[in-house]
Amino acid sequence: MIMIAFCVSGCGILTGPTETPSGSANVSPTSGDVQRPVARPDGAVVTEASASGSPDVSVGTLGRTIASLGNPGEPGMWLKTPLVSAQRSARVFNPATGQSTEVTLIPIEGPRTAGSRMSLAAMQALGAPPGDLVEVDVFGF
Repeated sequence: MIMIAFCVSGCGILTGPTETPSGSANVSPTSGDVQRPVARPDGAVVTEASASGSPDVSVGTLGRTIASLGNPGEPGMWLKTPLVSAQRSARVFNPATGQSTEVTLIPIEGPRTAGSRMSLAAMQALGAPPGDLVEVDVFGF
């Protein structure tokens, strides 16, 4: 799963992304039998086969956030974040440790650039000390 995240995030860099009004990367069309990612309005990325084959839904980048420890008494694997407007499943990746885990995203109010709160179990799964602020990448699926 981590390799997929790296591959998807690197696609835009290698092919020269352009910024869309929503701030998500959109990759220029290519010719030949090459797959190219296309940003969807919900933030997910769909890889379309340009020659033949059916679309393949892959991980979509929701953004990067700074997470602090949420209520340690609240069980589960969750991330309360302003990156989403509705509860959904996602994968969070800690670039400092190279570890990732699946969590439930829970919306909170605030600008997308505001910080997030993460469960103790999720912090531990990412190899992050609970007292630290942790920068994580969030990928919806």
